[in-house]
Amino acid sequence: MSAEVTNSTERDQPADADPEWSGVRRGPLRVGERVRLSDPKGRSHSVLLGAGQTFFTHKGGIDHDELIGSPDGNVVSSTGGVDYLVLRPLLADFVVSMPRGAAVVYPKDAAQIVTMADIFPGARVVEAGVGSGALTCTLLRAVGVMGALTSYERRPEFAEVARKNVTEFFGGEHPAWRLRVGDLATELVERHVDRVILDMLAPWDCVPAVTEALAPGGLVCAFVATTTQLSRFVETIREHGGCTEPESWEQVVRGWHVEGLAVRPQHRMNGHTGFLVTARRLAPGVTAPRRSRRPAPGAYGPDYTGPRPSEHARAVEPRR
Repeated sequence: MSAEVTNSTERDQPADADPEWSGVRRGPLRVGERVRLSDPKGRSHSVLLGAGQTFFTHKGGIDHDELIGSPDGNVVSSTGGVDYLVLRPLLADFVVSMPRGAAVVYPKDAAQIVTMADIFPGARVVEAGVGSGALTCTLLRAVGVMGALTSYERRPEFAEVARKNVTEFFGGEHPAWRLRVGDLATELVERHVDRVILDMLAPWDCVPAVTEALAPGGLVCAFVATTTQLSRFVETIREHGGCTEPESWEQVVRGWHVEGLAVRPQHRMNGHTGFLVTARRLAPGVTAPRRSRRPAPGAYGPDYTGPRPSEHARAVEPRR
């Protein structure tokens, strides 16, 4: 049985929490806030402000009391005479610097998920594989207080890390969020949901439960790291027959150096982090039209041992 560790609707909202639960804070910096300090070389440090504390660098220390009460976007000097830019972190900054129990979905992929999975205000969303809560923060901001996000995580220690990170980002326990410790494949109880987001090792195990939970026209989106995972999930969706033809892709992001006439790609880039797959739920009893495009020769040949759509049922035994 799944164990529910967060039921935010039963908690009181903190007095200083954002009424829109956006995670955005305004006004002077306060005790308990996290800020981002950037030095002249662009190196950044994430600092949780506390009264009477000091942040130490190899270029001297910075008293927290000097930051508390100052405006966002301020500049302070360390005792070593180095200037640091002080800014509240954006969501993209927060998720890459927060404490981790598991790997996070990076901002470039989270942005794709929100857009391509069409996560809208008021949506009823189920998420599996919470990890450290990075994608959870993005999904909660997208669904808003009128939506509902239920997150499943199999490992209690990861669920606790995610709960702390999400609560810190939003300044309290978000009223649209429920966190359950359990296996979505066997313990999913939600029905008529709009979207299901899967970030796990074996998302194909969840296909029967997901298709049962999705409303007709709803969408499932999976984030997987390897080509073998990609292939197995796509073919499992096809074999099930209850969804549209899956679409899969990856995204790479390359920054650019712009300085006068020196305009060129940066030497570093955000390359492969994972693949995204989406498919829409069909109405009960409906079969999608058969694809007119033929698969590549040998795609479902004797060496292929994975799931097969019905039109490519095995005609010969695999080689031994």
